[in-house]
Amino acid sequence: MDILGIDDYLEILSISIDKEALEQLEEVQKKLGYKSRSKMLRNAVLSMVQDYDKLDSLSGNVESVFVLTYADAEKNHVSDILHKFEDTIETEVHHHHSSTCIDVLSIHTNAKRTRDIFGTLKRSKCIYSVTYSVVPETK
Repeated sequence: MDILGIDDYLEILSISIDKEALEQLEEVQKKLGYKSRSKMLRNAVLSMVQDYDKLDSLSGNVESVFVLTYADAEKNHVSDILHKFEDTIETEVHHHHSSTCIDVLSIHTNAKRTRDIFGTLKRSKCIYSVTYSVVPETK
């Protein structure tokens, strides 16, 4: 059985990817030992789906920590994005590493707003990566 639960039939998708991203993808494929790009991309898609499923299952108020990485040249754009959520960000730690910025955000808000923040950050073309950890509020 395939990781997505599909036994015999796989849908074929075509994607467009720039040369630099393709080179990075192939480097990761080699390092992780994937024999095919398709298998690696199916695992990546499954990981993304699991991220969204985890966020979708949240309810009530949650504490979360988000870690963002982006190019130093994009700091104003990212700042504009974060200002839209300033009512939820309790602490922000900003660090420079070479020409990359790393932001660690401590966020307290409701589950829906947490999903909104995650989606907005993930969709941003100027942000390299977004990772998070969420702790549901206990009663």
